[in-house]
Parts: sequence; C-alpha cells; structure tokens
Amino acid sequence: MDASRMPPAELRRRISELGPWFQNMRIGGVETAPDHFLGDYPAFKWKGFQHVIPRDLEGRSVLDVGCNAGFYTLEMKRRNAGRVVGIDTDPHYLAQARFAAEQSGHDIEFRQMSVYDVPKLKERFDLVLFMGVLYHLRHPLLALDLLWEHAVGEEMLFQCLQRGDERIPKLAENYDFSEWAMFDRPDYPKLFFVEERYASDPTNWFIPNTAAMEAMLRSSGFEITAHPEREVYLVKRGARHYAVDPAPCS
Repeated sequence: MDASRMPPAELRRRISELGPWFQNMRIGGVETAPDHFLGDYPAFKWKGFQHVIPRDLEGRSVLDVGCNAGFYTLEMKRRNAGRVVGIDTDPHYLAQARFAAEQSGHDIEFRQMSVYDVPKLKERFDLVLFMGVLYHLRHPLLALDLLWEHAVGEEMLFQCLQRGDERIPKLAENYDFSEWAMFDRPDYPKLFFVEERYASDPTNWFIPNTAAMEAMLRSSGFEITAHPEREVYLVKRGARHYAVDPAPCS
C-alpha cells in the first residue's frame, strides 16, 4: 500500500511499532526519529556531500553496506539507480528498511548479511556505499579488502568516525628499526582501540585519525577522488599495496 493512501493514524502506529529508529526518515509525511540526538540525521549530513554523486545514476547498480533503515538506498533510487541492494546484520533495521521502501514504491532488495559476507553476493556494483560502519568492525582492514576484491566495481562512497589529529604528515617510505620518535607524533597514522565503550556503544572498536583512515583506504586499493567534508570520501577502485594478501573468497 502506498503511504499516501495509508490512513495517517495507521501509518503512525506502524512507524511506532517498528521503532526505535536510528535514521530519521520521512514516510508519508511522518518523521521516524524527530528527536534524534544528532538532529535531522542523516539528511543534514547527506546535504553536505550529495553533490559528489551524479543526480542521474542512469540505472547503475548500487550496494549499501550497513544500510540501517534504508535512507541512502532510497536516495539512490530517487537518482534513477537501477538495481539497489541494502545489507545489514540487524533484522530490526531491515524491517524498517523494507517498510520504508514499500511505502515509497521503490523496488529495493534487502538482505541480512555483514560486510564479511559480500563474496556471497558474487557481484560487483557500480557504486558501493560504506557509511558509518568501519569503526564498528573487529576486522576493519579485512572489510576493506573484501569490498575491493568482491564488491566495488567502480566507486565507493565512504564515511568513518575519526578522532585525534587531522593533519596528514609527510612520511618516508621506510624507517630504520631503531626509529621510535615518529610513533609519538600526534599526526602519525593511528587507530585508537576502544576496549569497552565509546559513546555508550560497545561496538565502537577502532577509531582512526585522518592520516590512518586515508592510508587504510590507499593500502586496500582505493584512490581518493573527492573529500567533500570531514570523514567522507569518494574513492575509486585502484591498485592494492604490493604486500596485501588476497582477500578470502568466502
């Protein structure tokens, strides 16, 4: 049933039943998370970098990894994307995403999978969205390697929480084993490990500084083509570092 024909009281009841929502969606004029602690999230973030994605995707295929309630999958459909697939590990979020897609009238495929399962898709996508997921992973480099090896056909829109120094240092390609001082530099690439919780979330495991994030993307085979705002990158599939092992097939 289209949202415009669903009685407002029924629509509000259904949205409430599917709560709580992390993404503030607008379904039939009803906001799903109007009191979000970040504000109108992720719509206000999307406005800051949406210009790096073509307004007309002309039937291109899109994979949204960690799709949550499907905000970005719907945005891709609104831009004329062809096949759009959203994956997430949380069935609660997937139920929200399916409902939002149904009410919008868009044909989007949702699957309960993790980023480590992308080889099972046996498909490369013209555009992969990997937004706000990496720092929740126990194996972040493995995730990037798997995406490069099995999912990214052309480009990836990427975002990751960052903390620490935001400068990009000029580093030599190699240092002697006796060199210690560089590790004390605030701008040296670092991954901060969170043993317990950050922002009350026990799944916030590794939080990079800016230098580490950009180095990890390059090492995994991605070339940064745009950096429209803090923490957000548009990358294209390039050549991986010579020392990187092939990513597993499954």
